[in-house]
Amino acid sequence: MTVFHRNEKKEPLPASLRGGVVAIGNFDGVHRGHQAVLSRALERAEALGVPALVLTFEPHPRTVFNPDKPVFRLTPPSLRARILEAMGFHSVIEYPFDREFSQRSAEDFVQSILGDWLGAKEVVTGFDFHFGKGREGGPAYLMQAGSRHGFGVSLVDAFRDEGAEVVSSSRIRGLIAEGNVSEAAGLLGYRYTVEAEIMKGQQLGRTLGFPTANMHLPPEATLKPGIYAVRFRRPDGSIRDGVASFGYRPTVTSNGDPWLETFVFDFSGDL
Repeated sequence: MTVFHRNEKKEPLPASLRGGVVAIGNFDGVHRGHQAVLSRALERAEALGVPALVLTFEPHPRTVFNPDKPVFRLTPPSLRARILEAMGFHSVIEYPFDREFSQRSAEDFVQSILGDWLGAKEVVTGFDFHFGKGREGGPAYLMQAGSRHGFGVSLVDAFRDEGAEVVSSSRIRGLIAEGNVSEAAGLLGYRYTVEAEIMKGQQLGRTLGFPTANMHLPPEATLKPGIYAVRFRRPDGSIRDGVASFGYRPTVTSNGDPWLETFVFDFSGDL
């Protein structure tokens, strides 16, 4: 799978990717609600015999409009791309999102991006998708635009859990902030996953016989401080069980940054 971070003004897409089925959305978390949209796109692409693509936006639009309150990303772009690849998509297009782009009209988005650039055969999105300046484009507009520009439109209803509540990224963020990672996993469809570089710590755990892998999470991460059962994936793909502590260490550091410290069971060596 290929990931493109570009727009229609930079360079064209490979001809082999034009004329595909395009799933549109931010897809932060790639949760069960997103998976309903994405699965529909994959089904339609297979039925039509065309590529399956995802059109998403980077950075997250909420971060552009509220830079002082960055969004807690459930899935950073690299992790989201790996999940989408595992689902079977041919390409992910991370369209650069900025204030200039947010001022483009809905018709410009349809004609310039979906039509001229992607040559979309069909577009699949959620029931609440809006686009264009002032969110002027909605589901009804997209259906009409598809008729004018010659592409099909498939809208997917809200996905609800067993309690009939809508599954959403904001709801999952709230559960993680409460430390309820088990319920969050039920809505995600997989265990909540974090990616971070291992940092060299002060090796205090090693002196006690419990060496840990120390990682900083993004400052906007809202995981509740506590102790968590984890599975640790090493760069070689091997997976180890462990236990992790997330929180602040005022007696050890003074910079106030939270750490995720993971002790990997039955392992000795470099992580």
